[in-house]
Amino acid sequence: MVQPKVKHAWLRALGPEDLPPSIMLADGEYRHLRTFKHDFFAATGLYEGPSGRVVLKMGRVVGLFGLPMAWLGELLAGHEASIYQEVDGLDGVPRWLGRWGRTGIVHAFVEGHPLQRNEYVPDDFFPRLEALLAELHRRGIAYVDLEKRENILVCADGSPALIDFQISYKWAGYQGGRRTGWQRLMPASVGNLLLTKLQQGDRYHVLKHRRRHRPDTLTAEQLAASYRRGWYIELHRRASWPFTALRRLVLKLLTGRSRSPKQDGPEFLNTK
Repeated sequence: MVQPKVKHAWLRALGPEDLPPSIMLADGEYRHLRTFKHDFFAATGLYEGPSGRVVLKMGRVVGLFGLPMAWLGELLAGHEASIYQEVDGLDGVPRWLGRWGRTGIVHAFVEGHPLQRNEYVPDDFFPRLEALLAELHRRGIAYVDLEKRENILVCADGSPALIDFQISYKWAGYQGGRRTGWQRLMPASVGNLLLTKLQQGDRYHVLKHRRRHRPDTLTAEQLAASYRRGWYIELHRRASWPFTALRRLVLKLLTGRSRSPKQDGPEFLNTK
């Protein structure tokens, strides 16, 4: 069967290709059920096999304007793998299952759905999410990407979970830890400051989501804090806006829509 030609394949991590129809893991073959998302940086899909359902995320492998880009997919996959291994076994984080190929990572599928706009969650949902975040912070990790609601999962039992650690930041020098790689070149004061500010950003975004979904569970102090972005968040917004606007313009011109599909719409609620 001839596959239809994909328009603007350079916008996709795997170019004109889709996720593999099946993958082999340690306990056998897993077959592709659906693709959750396929954007510039990665393609993410659901698979089912001997031990149940798993998620495969493949980083970018196709080039861009004649330049190789697989190195970026491999770099991001390696970074995310290191974070998943660091937090493996934590309640609220998918179980780590290993690498797949050059740019792929595999973790267990979490039964549930991305937090939906205006969704009403249980009373203990955000306190449990804050506790999970506090444990990440205790280990010297900042999640970083909590602004995106779709990265927060509502599990089948109503508990929270976090996915997608691709841009999370781990400061190896936290509490005197041994630094390796590029972190050896960073002054400890800079690394600690960056970790502190990013973790403050994590806490702000959780309060912001809590205000939007369960404002009745906030104290007066927490409510006030949910409106205080902090200068570092404001600076990031102002600095990144021109790039965001350009990306949306390009997408609009090429695809007719200004945003990439997000995993927080009704189409992502059905995983059967």
